[in-house]
Amino acid sequence: MTELAAFITHLTDSKRGPAVLATLVGVVGSSYRRPGARLLVTATGQRLGSISGGCLEEDVLLRARTVATTGRPELVTYDTSSENDLVWGVGLGCHGVVHVLLESIPSPAPGWVHTLAANLAARRPTPIAVTWRSTDPRQPLGTQLTPIQQSSLTSAPSPTFAVFHETITPAPSLIIFGAGDDAQPLAQLAHTLSWQVTIADPRTTFATAARFPTADLLIVAPAYELVARVAPEPDACAVVMTHHYVHDVPILRNLLSCDFPYIGLLGPKKRATRILADLARDGFVPNPERLACLHAPIGLDLGADAPADVALSILAEIQARRSGRDARPLRERVRPIHE
Repeated sequence: MTELAAFITHLTDSKRGPAVLATLVGVVGSSYRRPGARLLVTATGQRLGSISGGCLEEDVLLRARTVATTGRPELVTYDTSSENDLVWGVGLGCHGVVHVLLESIPSPAPGWVHTLAANLAARRPTPIAVTWRSTDPRQPLGTQLTPIQQSSLTSAPSPTFAVFHETITPAPSLIIFGAGDDAQPLAQLAHTLSWQVTIADPRTTFATAARFPTADLLIVAPAYELVARVAPEPDACAVVMTHHYVHDVPILRNLLSCDFPYIGLLGPKKRATRILADLARDGFVPNPERLACLHAPIGLDLGADAPADVALSILAEIQARRSGRDARPLRERVRPIHE
């Protein structure tokens, strides 16, 4: 379960007590996590999520007690920019200034929580605005559902007004075409990352709940119907690993006719070349833009051999593609880790 899913599950529970939500709303310089990270402190003191690598949480927990008592939001600034930083006696050394807003979330939860829950269930994006600095009593500090309609709010924070804007999107969608044994660790690892996983295969004895207990959806249909039956979302990623040439050909053809940002084909490069040649002989030649989304062989060069290792290389490549990164070692990166 993602941090966000855990928040929603708790906040929509009618039996819960009041909670305090800490949102990382601004960063100058470096920090372990980026704006949008959240920590929820429940009425019993349980902690869900995080805003740092664990160095700020204890102080936030102490401040959350005050916010829970008063009901008034509080903005906290942690400055770790000094070379000799000994904040909290641990020497954080992150070299950044971090702004965190703490706000009380009453029970029952405000409307934005329920709208966000409904949108996530329906896999729809939700725009969120967190006002973390305001001298206008008409615009209190805290989270609201839609961005404030003032162009000035999109500029840099001022001494009198600042808003953090975020569009919260559903978890990534991964469609695995093929339900062989090597698809099982891929589905399990994607589930661990809280991705939505669909298993699609022509064979009824393979695409079963017993073999894929964590899959969100199982689809069995002839190979040429699978892509249409899946009804993929625009940003879904697809992996083809049926291990049957006669299945891979129609699946890949239909995938290359859709706007998938990532299509991965398991197997050696010469196998992919042969499939594309067969499709061309049948009159189907995908445009260069669609071919650029095809990754064959699939995965990063991690020296993977066992199915679990292959699954790691596949998901690592998908993550890099989704993030627009080149998957090189961070020590070779000359630009900031977080853009």
